[in-house]
Amino acid sequence: MSNQPKIPDAETRARSVAKLRDLVKRWDALILDLDELNARLEADIRNSPLTAYRLGKAKRAIAPDKELS
Repeated sequence: MSNQPKIPDAETRARSVAKLRDLVKRWDALILDLDELNARLEADIRNSPLTAYRLGKAKRAIAPDKELS
């Protein structure tokens, strides 16, 4: 008794490879979409008035520390 897996024939391997390549292309497209969404969200955050307020508040909090140095 042999527990060795059988190697599929060339046609089955070719179909599997084609399916995997298609899957990789679809994942690549989805990852690209997510990267673009991430870039848009980061730009929105950078341009947000709330972010500007928080940065200004942080700079004001740090300013007295610099004067002490």
